[in-house]
Amino acid sequence: MSRFWSDFVEGLQPYVPGEQPAADEVLVKLNTNENPLGPSPRVLAAIREHTNDGLRLYPDPESRRLRQGIADYHGLAASSVFVGNGSDEVLAHCFNALLRHAAPILTPEISYSFYPVYCELYGVERIAVPLDEQFRIRVADYQQPNGGIVLANPNAPTGHCLGLAEIEQLLQQSPDSVVVVDEAYIDFGGESAAALVGRYANLLVVQTLSKSRSLAGLRVGYALGHPELVEGLQRVKNSFNSYPLDALAQAAALAAIEDRDWFDKCRAQVINNRQDMAAGLCAMGFQVLPSAANFLFVRHPERDGAELLAQLRQRGVIVRHFALPEAISQYLRISVGTVAQQAALFAALEQILSIN
Repeated sequence: MSRFWSDFVEGLQPYVPGEQPAADEVLVKLNTNENPLGPSPRVLAAIREHTNDGLRLYPDPESRRLRQGIADYHGLAASSVFVGNGSDEVLAHCFNALLRHAAPILTPEISYSFYPVYCELYGVERIAVPLDEQFRIRVADYQQPNGGIVLANPNAPTGHCLGLAEIEQLLQQSPDSVVVVDEAYIDFGGESAAALVGRYANLLVVQTLSKSRSLAGLRVGYALGHPELVEGLQRVKNSFNSYPLDALAQAAALAAIEDRDWFDKCRAQVINNRQDMAAGLCAMGFQVLPSAANFLFVRHPERDGAELLAQLRQRGVIVRHFALPEAISQYLRISVGTVAQQAALFAALEQILSIN
């Protein structure tokens, strides 16, 4: 412990992101769920167009054009849209602005591991609600007193997705609590709860442009909700960083939202590749959970998960392994890649599995 730290810092257990290889490492990267197909050409054109003398000026602190573009895309008013540096920052503002209450919040026991980090950071008490034996969220288990509900849909790292009727049931069960639905992967197989925003004042939907729109390197996320919820997020944002999105990120994000043809084409390709990857892994004896995301959660009944991780790394393929909780310690989360990347994965696994 540094003698200069604030008292609470020593007790923090920070989130550990997936490995980002050095530039000179040649690896098949299937560990952080990045989109393998690249951003829209209109995104690159927008960045070039805005790389000029205007960079000496501060960006629009309210990201008005981007917020209107997102609002138009979802059929909402701009007052229902909040933007930030990736969905992680948006979620951080949610925990700080909307979930710091006397009652504990509810999150799935197995889910995005940033949720307990935010709880610790902002002093939010949490109840971890177990999944069922198939790693599915049981909506009825959330019918208990709470100060809010936060869940990823599709869930991470399992890939399971709730339907809109189940999300609506959650909202009706807790009408006096904010329900935050983290939809980082919704475009790969689910139906967005954005359709419910106009009907439920306690719903906040969080999305990112990192996955389905291939903008992980720019860090753009947003939330959709009742204007009162958005105002709460704006108050925290403007007390923390009044210029969260730079000018290039705003221009690129708007171009990505507006290019629906590219979005539809890339999303369809990722879904197709996911199906092919699942079939290939099943043929090798892996147990593959159904997924509505751009990754698969898999285990081999005869191989240790951590050992598979290490053996794949030795062969130039990196995937994700979670040692905790113990229930998922034998599973690997494998991002959907290109056809070539998946061929490299299969070749490496064939070598590994051939070894007694």
